[in-house]
Amino acid sequence: MSSMTTTTTPETDNTAQPAVKPAVLFRTDAPTVSFRQRFVHSEANLLFLDCGEYHLPPGSVSWQVAAPGRECLLFMWKGSAVAELGGASYALAPYDTLYVPLGAAFRLVNSNTAPSCIIQTSAPAERVHPVFHSRFAEFSRREDRIRHLQGKVVYMMFDVSECADKLVAGYTFYEPYTRAWPPHNHTDQEETYIFIKGHGAMEVYETAEQMTFVHSVNEGDLVTIPFLNYHPVFSQESPLEFIWCIAGERYWVGDKNKDFMKGSGPAITT
Repeated sequence: MSSMTTTTTPETDNTAQPAVKPAVLFRTDAPTVSFRQRFVHSEANLLFLDCGEYHLPPGSVSWQVAAPGRECLLFMWKGSAVAELGGASYALAPYDTLYVPLGAAFRLVNSNTAPSCIIQTSAPAERVHPVFHSRFAEFSRREDRIRHLQGKVVYMMFDVSECADKLVAGYTFYEPYTRAWPPHNHTDQEETYIFIKGHGAMEVYETAEQMTFVHSVNEGDLVTIPFLNYHPVFSQESPLEFIWCIAGERYWVGDKNKDFMKGSGPAITT
């Protein structure tokens, strides 16, 4: 009987091995995405509104961010960016506004060669409403979104026709040497004004006899307006632009009280 020798050939593993990726060095002074908290409601004498701003260097991407228990508005202030939210992408051009539903996570992308800045306001909410993207290039041409007042124009970027729990917002553009008249205050709304172009002045007061808040305002400044405070704004030699964001009952003063649209008469309370 002859013996048989069996030779076994090792099998070749053809499974592709993952490539070894190189390390990345991030210098301490390198530009990175940052969030600058401007105020939280508790330090601003408010019940609802918080405010901050995202700064995105060229070619940057933020992490996923969210505001648990709160609905948000994003205002595209400087440059442009993309907001990724709920599996969709929203290209934000200058002065566009994006409503972010209760607790929803989003990511910001700046693929441009210039930096960008996005302002965020938020308020507590209990219900989830749809995302809403208002494009300034469109809304600034629609008369149903524009309120014409003496020396100023108001753009309704997030109006009561949109669904939200507390937020309403828009832009007001002043011509030079314009003042708000008549003075008005609210029993059921708080606000912030965020000045985004030009310079001027602002008063906030409970009564004219106790007018202790009188300040010049410049680009990037913001003012909080608690309930029942009158809050006139004055432009100077150049145009003045600001964001106004309301939290509380959902209306705009000029739509509720037509005397405000006339620009005459005594002080108005809504």
